[in-house]
Amino acid sequence: MTRKAVVLFNLGGPDGPDAVEPFLFNLFNDAAIIRLPAPLRFLIAKLISKRRAPVAKEIYAEIGGASPLLAETKAQAAALEGLLNENASEEDIYGVFIAMRYWHPFAYETVTEVKSFGADEIYMLPLYPQFSSTTTASSFDDWEKAAKKAGLTAPVARLCCYPAEAGLVSAYADLIKARIVEMGEAPFRLLFSAHGLPQKIVDAGDPYQWQVEQTAKAVAGKIAMDGLDWRVCYQSRVGPMKWLQPSTDAEIEAAGSENLSLIVVPIAFVSEHSETLVELDIEYGKLAVKAGVPRYLRVPTVSAGKDFIAGLARMVANMKTGDITGGTGQRLCPAGFADCRTAATK
Repeated sequence: MTRKAVVLFNLGGPDGPDAVEPFLFNLFNDAAIIRLPAPLRFLIAKLISKRRAPVAKEIYAEIGGASPLLAETKAQAAALEGLLNENASEEDIYGVFIAMRYWHPFAYETVTEVKSFGADEIYMLPLYPQFSSTTTASSFDDWEKAAKKAGLTAPVARLCCYPAEAGLVSAYADLIKARIVEMGEAPFRLLFSAHGLPQKIVDAGDPYQWQVEQTAKAVAGKIAMDGLDWRVCYQSRVGPMKWLQPSTDAEIEAAGSENLSLIVVPIAFVSEHSETLVELDIEYGKLAVKAGVPRYLRVPTVSAGKDFIAGLARMVANMKTGDITGGTGQRLCPAGFADCRTAATK
């Protein structure tokens, strides 16, 4: 019998008010986020986390004082484990585990669980559909350090990204169609809102923006609505540096000036958390009213939706140890993206 451990990776989130500041410190102390030498990065992370903690606590207070991300991920893990074992041969048994980057369960904690499971093979599956050096690469590096330290030597398969995977696309298209029906006859624009990145990270070769655009294009195509008005935009900007454009708030204001209603899709998030429940629903909802947007509807994340989980299961079934691939089994990004972790374009 082969015991296969599937590890789901995500950012994590504070599980209570006291966890907010250390969570923020862990985030800003990541070399993939603040790209400075360790001593300086440590000091900056301390400063930023201390300054931002009061505001962040207020944000989390809007949703009960804690992030729902772990609970959402547990539901996804349970659904995926059930489906994988339902479809598995008699020789295989799957266990699905969760490793968060900036709060519990940390990679080193999950490594211990995977060792106890007795994994013969490990499948690394990020819950970031679009690859970035700041998310997937950081999580993979963190896991590999923890695994090496713990002596976990089972062969590993790595999935870098799946921006246009059929299950993800279908799941989002169905959720959007439901909102279109709810919108009725009112003229509207579809906004695909993704978490932003500093422009300099993309300029250095990060394929995230390109992959976000591929997801939006695939979903819009799946909706197959004549004359569909859609745009990609970016939210959650932090700090004074230039970030990816256009910003979600600017697009909301533009829609208001055109007297267009909005359907907003969290296209880079597969789970509900503060950026969807507070930033999109509450903060941008208020901005939409102020900007004169006639109607503002937000599409839920795919969460543990049937099509999305089925897509994850298909990708796991096609993964091979020793490889790092996109959801199609080969490199997705065009040449020129220096941060792409897959092999040369096939």
